[in-house]
Amino acid sequence: MSAVATAALEVRDLTKAYGGKPAVDGLSLLVPPGSVLALLGPNGAGKTTTIEICEGFRRPDGGSVRVLGLDPIADATALRPRVGVMLQGGVGGYTSAKAIELLRLFASYAAHPHDPAALLDSVGLADVAQTQVKRLSGGQQQRLSLALALVGRPELVFLDEPTAGMDPQARRGTWEFIRRLRADGVSVVLTTHFLDEAEHLADTVVVIDAGRVVAAGTPAELTRSGAEGQIRFRATPGLLLASLVAALPAGSQATEPEPGRYLVSGEVSPQLLAMLTAWCAGQGVLADDLTIGRRSLEDVFLELTGRGLRT
Repeated sequence: MSAVATAALEVRDLTKAYGGKPAVDGLSLLVPPGSVLALLGPNGAGKTTTIEICEGFRRPDGGSVRVLGLDPIADATALRPRVGVMLQGGVGGYTSAKAIELLRLFASYAAHPHDPAALLDSVGLADVAQTQVKRLSGGQQQRLSLALALVGRPELVFLDEPTAGMDPQARRGTWEFIRRLRADGVSVVLTTHFLDEAEHLADTVVVIDAGRVVAAGTPAELTRSGAEGQIRFRATPGLLLASLVAALPAGSQATEPEPGRYLVSGEVSPQLLAMLTAWCAGQGVLADDLTIGRRSLEDVFLELTGRGLRT
């Protein structure tokens, strides 16, 4: 059976330019059924254009896109009931409707929708079901937008910044909801500015920059690569690195890549760890978030793109 027939989403050599300037430049993606793919990249990297092409909102200049084995433009009518889309920026122009009314309206378009009241409860909005959309907080509108994307029981759902504007509790609740979607066999493609979100949720992370894929793999693969022989920790900015290196075994190095974030390189051993913590104790410093041999997804992202997500 071919990858096209089985993949929830397959993108091959996708290209799109605006005014002669490439926005997407030979990009390829593959999302197996029942998996979560996180698409990361700095602003202007081509994420939105790529997703809009996959959703059928834009035509590509070149390459191919198959969503559930179908063309998102030519087969739009067949795909529409099978795909959910959560757009960044909430619920559109239905701001005077009550939350439950809006969800019931969207449910009426589907052949076999979820029960609107039960779905509102699932996303934590049961207590504001009778509240007008315009009176919901930004985070509540995000959760309602998620419910609208899911009410038709899609096989594949696109989530654009799904937890933007949410408080920590709602954000964690949304993470659990996305995990349940995957457990139920729903495929998820999400874009996010929260790298910890991608690290916790995604089966596959794809980092793009200037319209091209610069890295792809599981979060563990991306964070493990190149991290052998490293100890990372957080502490007060401006520690005396020369003093630290002098206290460590020969051949060790210490740097402060960002204020308050430290990297010790060398042969990682119980002796190195003991000497590092002893030096910190002698300085009255607590080595926080100490990790051995593993970078964060943020470290990988900054290394690959050279800048933060919001630049």
